[in-house]
Amino acid sequence: MFRGKGWFSGGMWKPKNPHSLEHLKYLYHVLYKNQTVTEQNKGLLVETLRSIAEILIWGDQNDSTVFDFFLEKNMLSFFLKIMKQKCGRYVCVQLLQTLNILFENIRNETSLYYLLSNNHVNSIIVHKFDFSDEEVMAYYISFLKTLSLKLNTHTIHFFYNEHTNDFPLYNEAIKFFKHSESMVRIAVRTLTLNVFKVDDKAMLKFIRDKTAAPYFSNLVWFIGEHVMELDKCVKSASEFQIKTKLADLVAEHLDHLHYLNDILCLHIDALNDVLTDHLLNKLLIPLYVYSLVQNEQSASSEEERPQVSCIVALFLLSQVFLIVSHKPLVQQLAKIILNAEMSLFSNGVPNITMSEHCTSEISATAEASHNQQHSESTLQGINNTNCTNGTSVEEGSNITDEEKAVAAKMSTHFETMQKGFSLSNRPFLEAIFNALDCTENDHAALFALCVLYAIGHNPGGKIFFFLFYFLLL
Repeated sequence: MFRGKGWFSGGMWKPKNPHSLEHLKYLYHVLYKNQTVTEQNKGLLVETLRSIAEILIWGDQNDSTVFDFFLEKNMLSFFLKIMKQKCGRYVCVQLLQTLNILFENIRNETSLYYLLSNNHVNSIIVHKFDFSDEEVMAYYISFLKTLSLKLNTHTIHFFYNEHTNDFPLYNEAIKFFKHSESMVRIAVRTLTLNVFKVDDKAMLKFIRDKTAAPYFSNLVWFIGEHVMELDKCVKSASEFQIKTKLADLVAEHLDHLHYLNDILCLHIDALNDVLTDHLLNKLLIPLYVYSLVQNEQSASSEEERPQVSCIVALFLLSQVFLIVSHKPLVQQLAKIILNAEMSLFSNGVPNITMSEHCTSEISATAEASHNQQHSESTLQGINNTNCTNGTSVEEGSNITDEEKAVAAKMSTHFETMQKGFSLSNRPFLEAIFNALDCTENDHAALFALCVLYAIGHNPGGKIFFFLFYFLLL
């Protein structure tokens, strides 16, 4: 007739100690008796799920038998059964929260391997949640990010199946790369970086062959759309609310650049080649560089290409050179800005590839610049020695003669280049120089200086910067 306060139907008392194996056994019986979700037991299930996460975290650090029981009874399968029912957001949110807390706090590697070993986690990842619910979306993407933090050369095999060539954790996450919520986009970027950092050849080959091109292509397109929105905001930035939005847009764009640089700095050649190609040919050259030369030279083109204002283009390019350090990309971009002609766009969007020819040309330019600097310093040293001693150098005269010959040759070479140098066939460099004219305001001049400063201080761009410095002397 009368039941004790801790009594649970089915003949089992609720233990007083919540941190014990007996309490987990009690929770197991609750799940076992309530496998079908109803309006009446939703509250009980939510509290049970919360308690399970709490006791498993305690057991991970204090009592291994707790995890043994959890795995023996395959309790994670109850999570899947609940999830597959129309249980409503209340239960769904708690379930995702429980999983997130559980994986975030598990410290014992053996416990983690056991949790991942039966593929239930991948089944949860691919489950069709109601992502229109903001709270469900938030806990889901947080769960995926938490899992990515557990990735290493051992755990990657629980997520990437080499035999089926399937990688649910990565594939599901990148679907949200352009989600309306910035928190979700940031989580996706963090997750992808965590994946790329894992040194597993088969997994990286899968990403390169199956997802790199579409993901990077869509990412670059999204950044381009974001830049166009930023440009519109600049043109109407008189109101305070617009200025606040502009600050947010700029901050996110800088986040994008840091994210791209983080990928490139991982030095994964297969991914870097794809990403560099998409950045140059679909964003940096056709939008950023092209926008330096405004309508007076582009109006004759029948095809109307997207453009941003020259000031925005200068700002964007300065940030690229300040943030991105991948030499092949920076060198090619600097070369185009400082030396390319408008004919680059005569046949539509240019297709710049990081070919061996380009690499050798860059190396030759670097060597020429280095030799010029070395020769000048050598001659200066010789002159100083002569002035000090009042005599010519006799000892080691063969080496001195060689250095003099190199210096004379390089001097002649640069003199020839200087005579043939003209801004008329360098519209992008000319646009930067024109921006330095401060007759009206110094807005554009500031960003033009920033571009030149950034190129000169970027390890990849300074080669071309100093070359053109010598040409302009």
